[in-house]
Amino acid sequence: MGMFLVRRLVNYVVLIFLASSFAYLLAATTLQPRAYFEQRQPPPSQEAIEAQLNDLNLNDEVPLAQRYGVWVSGVMQGDFGQTIKDQSVNEEMSRKAGVTLRLITVGAVLGCAVGISVGAYAAVRQYKRFDRYSTWAAFIVLSVPTVVIAVSLQVGAVWINDLTGTQMLQYGGEYTAGLDAGFWGTLLDRLQHALLPTLTLTISLFAAFARYQRNMMLDVLGADYVRTAMAKGLTRRKALFKHALRTALIPTITYFTFTFGVLLAGTTFTEKIYGWHGMGAWVVDSIVQNDVNAVAAVTCFMAVCVMAASFLSDILYAWLDPRVRVS
Repeated sequence: MGMFLVRRLVNYVVLIFLASSFAYLLAATTLQPRAYFEQRQPPPSQEAIEAQLNDLNLNDEVPLAQRYGVWVSGVMQGDFGQTIKDQSVNEEMSRKAGVTLRLITVGAVLGCAVGISVGAYAAVRQYKRFDRYSTWAAFIVLSVPTVVIAVSLQVGAVWINDLTGTQMLQYGGEYTAGLDAGFWGTLLDRLQHALLPTLTLTISLFAAFARYQRNMMLDVLGADYVRTAMAKGLTRRKALFKHALRTALIPTITYFTFTFGVLLAGTTFTEKIYGWHGMGAWVVDSIVQNDVNAVAAVTCFMAVCVMAASFLSDILYAWLDPRVRVS
């Protein structure tokens, strides 16, 4: 098991480097940092523009290979360079990464847990009322983009707040600016602001996992080893949890890796809609501002998140499947 995980980890490090490099090269060839400076008011001189572009390693007149070499050498030392506004990319990333990680971690855990639970129970109750209702709900959510879910929850929050005459549901920003309510008051305020964005991601992820887990569970419910376990004296509930569900979770763990990328894409829209200043919102702003270094840094962060999710799924896969432990 140890060598299996080490091999996977080495592969992920290589993939992160390749993904970040491709992102930098694509951004460096398509974005136009020069236009950002030329559109300033009052317009700076051409000499000032050239000097600024050279300082930031963004001059399109410098060969791409040379710019890439400078960028890679900095990244190898843990320095992602400067933003187009001449701010440290590392400092910006350290502030915004925590925002995104809080959002995707809670959203992923809740979405997976709810989806797996609903899907497994729907399989056990196949063609019963719960199975039909959960199937309808899952298909409705799957047919609706994340951005529509986020906006719909915002509209619902406004309606509920107007109906109750309170601000129970917060739908803008990470916290209330200038609030001085002590530790518990501040914590409650942040939880109120985090409720709707987290619910958006949870709903989006729940539907995919519910359908997938239901299908995987149905494949194992009639397996010989489940019937044998019950024949040896295990109750149906214990046989389903200990044998059927554990086996059905193996392909679901692998599926988690593929859905995590979709979750990150949904986080980008969610952050912009709810006014969260995380990595998703930053990459959108960076593309608009032609900020090559910031786009590459965000891509590296997202690649690390996807690979971390993949590595976690490898650990869970090895734990669920005894065959991997001797590989």
